[in-house]
Amino acid sequence: MPIRVQNDLPVKEILEQENIFVMDEMRAAHQDIRPISIGLLNLMPLKEDTELQILRALSNSPLQVDVTFVRVTSHVSKNTSTSHIYKFYEAFDDIKDKKFDGFIITGAPVEQMPFEDVDYWEELKRIMEWTKTNVVSTLHLCWGAQAGIYYHYGIDKVQLPEKRSGLFWHHVRNRKIPIVRGFDDKFLAPHSRHTEVPQDLLEKDDRITILADSEEAGVYLCMAQDGRQIFVMGHPEYDRMTLDSEYKRDLGGKGLNPQIPENYYPNDDPEKKPMLSWRAHCNNLYTNWLNYYVYQVTPYDLYGTPF
Repeated sequence: MPIRVQNDLPVKEILEQENIFVMDEMRAAHQDIRPISIGLLNLMPLKEDTELQILRALSNSPLQVDVTFVRVTSHVSKNTSTSHIYKFYEAFDDIKDKKFDGFIITGAPVEQMPFEDVDYWEELKRIMEWTKTNVVSTLHLCWGAQAGIYYHYGIDKVQLPEKRSGLFWHHVRNRKIPIVRGFDDKFLAPHSRHTEVPQDLLEKDDRITILADSEEAGVYLCMAQDGRQIFVMGHPEYDRMTLDSEYKRDLGGKGLNPQIPENYYPNDDPEKKPMLSWRAHCNNLYTNWLNYYVYQVTPYDLYGTPF
């Protein structure tokens, strides 16, 4: 089923070229159904790349998905044009009275800063508190997951000795939980981060259920509130070449000496094209979230039913 986006969203053409069914606003208005309403708080610097990645991941469900892009007002993006942001994104204050079936909080390139030093931290706290009463299920990604766990459960992130970048093997802890339904026993997923939430502290908190982890990369997937809050520590939505772009950016433009992303390039050769080996897992994760934690539990009347 289709993803509904604004008619002139730039990534719409790319999605259509990939044979993903994208419905424009005019056609959607004539559909006599209630689509699933998803909010996307996009904190990533290259917003159009993230739009494409998330919309692609959401497209594999039989549900019609209506996506609203949300922005913070306490931070000015330096890597995406102001015209794009103001044209396609809603300020949080403009949507705070709405309710959403699902909400996604992305990662952000601020993980080495204390949460309180991030210029939009107070606004993000308001948004995370708002999700408790206005969203059926919230999916937190990478730094967004670390921020959510810190805000909701008081567990802080810690600095890693070096950046964790690459593809890592994870294993499923409890396959009776619907979010991991259909996962292989072991699966690959991308990580790209300088910090982590200590696994021992997550294990000790009875409010949090760990669903997948890795010997090399730690906790990958956990949830709380029976799935109303889901935390993904990696970037399953990443494109084939995203880790490549980040590695070569750090290698060249930032004057760093990054490690080659693990298990990513054939024979660890950055000149070779990486194999796309995590897309099926990504699609499964997003489809399970939409089906079991959004569609199956959301009320038909979002506004007439208390959460």
